[in-house]
Amino acid sequence: MQQPITLFYLNTIIKESLDKQLSPTYWVIAEIGELREAVRGHAYLDLVEKTDGQIRAKMRGNIWSYSYQAIKQKFEGTTGQRLQAGMNILALVNVQFHELYGISLVIKDIDPNFTLGERARRRQEVIDRLKSEDILHLNKQFILPAVSQKIAIISSVTAAGYGDFIDQLDQNTYGYRIHYRLYQAAMQGNAAGQEIIAAIKEIEKAVPAFDLIVLIRGGGAQTDLDCFDEYDLAKTIANAGLPVITGIGHERDESVADLVAHTQLKTPTAVASFILSGFRAFEESLHHHLIRIERLVQGRLRLESEGVMDKLHLLKNLFQGKLNEKTIHLDRLSQQSLRSALYTIEKQSIRVSNDEKTMIKASGSCISKAREKLQHLEKTLHRLNPDYLLSRGYTKTEKDGIPIHLQELKEGDELDTFSQRQKITSVIKKIDKK
Repeated sequence: MQQPITLFYLNTIIKESLDKQLSPTYWVIAEIGELREAVRGHAYLDLVEKTDGQIRAKMRGNIWSYSYQAIKQKFEGTTGQRLQAGMNILALVNVQFHELYGISLVIKDIDPNFTLGERARRRQEVIDRLKSEDILHLNKQFILPAVSQKIAIISSVTAAGYGDFIDQLDQNTYGYRIHYRLYQAAMQGNAAGQEIIAAIKEIEKAVPAFDLIVLIRGGGAQTDLDCFDEYDLAKTIANAGLPVITGIGHERDESVADLVAHTQLKTPTAVASFILSGFRAFEESLHHHLIRIERLVQGRLRLESEGVMDKLHLLKNLFQGKLNEKTIHLDRLSQQSLRSALYTIEKQSIRVSNDEKTMIKASGSCISKAREKLQHLEKTLHRLNPDYLLSRGYTKTEKDGIPIHLQELKEGDELDTFSQRQKITSVIKKIDKK
């Protein structure tokens, strides 16, 4: 049997062996499993390595106060965020073994550029995955409504950008009225992604449906936006049943949420301006169409009026010609009668009288028929008048100013229907073929 030794002596042997065999320092890649700051300024960490979410290695780490303050200041200045659990780091460590406390790592330095690179790598992995699933541009396939009057807002009521967004909508100089509803969600932190996903799903179930979803927040540190690079959130935005507009409030880089959204804008106020610009463009288009319709109607009325006058002149000339013709004919008959009367006054007096009556009757009948024809033409012209047709309940339907029977229509086309007192704008939902 080997000579027994004390535990302290064994630990001393381990400590001396480690000191002889190990290098003074190592650069180690690990994840911060837990971080605690002590009252005296020290920091105590659990460093772990995971595979498929399972911990495969773990060790205690210490950062003494004289090093921790410099490391923390450099890390926060470079990355814009504090050291925290769940973060991958590249640390310069010294392996120490204490007879009482066991093995641990003393952290001498942390490379903040490695952590930034890890963030960029994870972000690119999410983008590549969305591309492989062919959903990166899925939400962009929606056609934004010309006027977005019903808006679902995902934000925090305390977010600085939310107040600016609402003020710009409510106090717009054009007096447009926009209906909106806030769906509260955290805009940063570990729970933000899931809360935003839950808000999108709730919006999709809302009745009546919204026109679009607006995702906004105020400015902040770049690392506060990590939740907007999460795959689950990006996938939910891409598959949303409504177009999504983002105004997350950062100037430097696009988040993955921006990339999959239908439209991305820098700030909440830019989103509000974008929505109001749609109202303005629609109003200007409507005004342009009204002017065009007015000019077309005036031109048509002028042409119809000229056509009626031309027909009246033609009828007058025809009637006058007939009268002149009949007058000449009567004069000829009268002269013939007079000549015949010289020969047979008594014999032809009765015949002349009968002829005279016949001519008067024929003339009256001709005049009556001409008058009836004129009245019929006047009625026909009256029926051709567009105002008469509209007054009887008929309507005229156009697309882009062209009658619909001259075009091939499709679902989603916008139609303008004119009655005597109204103009009705509608959108084709379904077309049934004969």
